Amino acid sequence: MLTLASILATTALLSLAMLLMLASLLRTGIAGIREWFFSNICLIVALPLFILRDAIPDLLSIILANALLITACCGYYAGCARFLGRPPHLHRLAIVIAILTAVMAIWTYGDNNFVIRVLAITTFNALIFTATAIILLRHRPLNRHPHPYWFAASVALLFAICQMLRGAYFGVIEPPDNLMSFDTIWNVALLSIGAVALPTMTMAAVMMVHDAMLASVEDAANHDHMTGAVSRRWLETIAREQIMRAHRTGKSLSLLIIDLDHFKHINDTHGHAVGDEVLREFARITIASLRDGDALGRLGGEEFGVLLPNTDTEVAIKIANRLREQSQQHVISGSFGACNYSISIGVATVRTGENFDILSARADRALYFAKNNGRNRVEAERDEEKDEGRQGENYMNAAT
Repeated sequence: MLTLASILATTALLSLAMLLMLASLLRTGIAGIREWFFSNICLIVALPLFILRDAIPDLLSIILANALLITACCGYYAGCARFLGRPPHLHRLAIVIAILTAVMAIWTYGDNNFVIRVLAITTFNALIFTATAIILLRHRPLNRHPHPYWFAASVALLFAICQMLRGAYFGVIEPPDNLMSFDTIWNVALLSIGAVALPTMTMAAVMMVHDAMLASVEDAANHDHMTGAVSRRWLETIAREQIMRAHRTGKSLSLLIIDLDHFKHINDTHGHAVGDEVLREFARITIASLRDGDALGRLGGEEFGVLLPNTDTEVAIKIANRLREQSQQHVISGSFGACNYSISIGVATVRTGENFDILSARADRALYFAKNNGRNRVEAERDEEKDEGRQGENYMNAAT
C-alpha cells in the first residue's frame, strides 16, 4: 500500500504542476486548454480516492474514482479535438462514461467480477489513447513544427499498448485479487506507467500550446494586420529565397510593384476609414486571384508587391493586367456611398546574378513610369540589350 501511495502521490504532484501551467494558459483563449484543465482536475480528485481503497466505501474508491479517471481521459481527448479544430463528440463520450460507470457498479455490487472491471477499464483507456494518437497524427497543422504532435501521439500510443498489456495479463492470463496488488514486477511497472499517463500527455499538450502561440506570434509578425498581406520584411525574405532558387534552377521569377492611384484623394473625399476599407478589399480580391505559390505583400501605405515565381515577363504582364482590370471594375459600397479605384503596376523579371534589391528597384522604376504616363496602366522594364528599336528608353508600355 505504501508503494501505491507513493506512485499516486507523485502522479498527483505532476498533475498539480500541469494544472497550474494550464491555468496560466487559460487566458490565451486557445481551444482545448479548458478541456485539458478539466481533465487534470478529475485526475487530481480521483487519485486520493484510489489511495484510500479499503478505508472508504467502494462507491468512492472504485466506482467514483474510476469514473473520474475515465472522464479525465475523455477530457484529454476532447481537448486535443478542440485544439485541432475537430468535433470533440462530447455526447458520445458522456454515453461511454455512463456505460462504463454502470458496468463498474454492476460488477462491484452485483457479482464483484474483478476481471470484467479490469477489461472494461483497460480496453477503454487503450481505445481513447489510440483515438488521441490518431487525431493528433491525422489533423496536426502542416505549417507547424511536427515534433510536439509526434511526441504526444507517440506517448499516447505507448500508454495504449501498456493498457492493452495490463488488461490482457491481469484480466485474462493471471488475474490477481486486486488490480493494485504488487505481487509482481509487471504490476508495479504497468501501474506506474498508467499512473503518469495523463500528466505526461498534459506536458505534451503544453508543448503543442506553446508551439501554437509561437506560430501565432510569427504569423502576426509576418503579416500586415489590416490587409492580411504579408509584411514587407517577410515578402523580402520569401523573395530572396525564391531568387536564389530561380538562379539555381534557371527558371524565371517576376515582381509586381503596385500602387493605388490617387489614394490621398480617396482619403480626403471619403475619410481614412474608407481608405482602409479600400486597402483591405484590394488585398482580399488580389489574394483570391493569385496562384498557389504567389505572394502579396504590403510594402507600405498604398503600395503592394506581388512575387510571381516561375513566371516570365510576358506572363507577369498578363497577370498584372488582370489585376488592373479587376481593380478598375471593383466598386466598394457602404454608408459612405460607392468608391471606385484603379492601380498602376510596374513589372520586372529577375536577371542573372541579380538580387532582390536590384529587382525591386527596377520594378519600382517601371511603376514610376506607369504613374507618370497616365496611371491605371502596367509598365514592364525592358532589358536594354534586347530593346533594339527604342534606344535610350528602358520601358515598354504593357497597358491594354
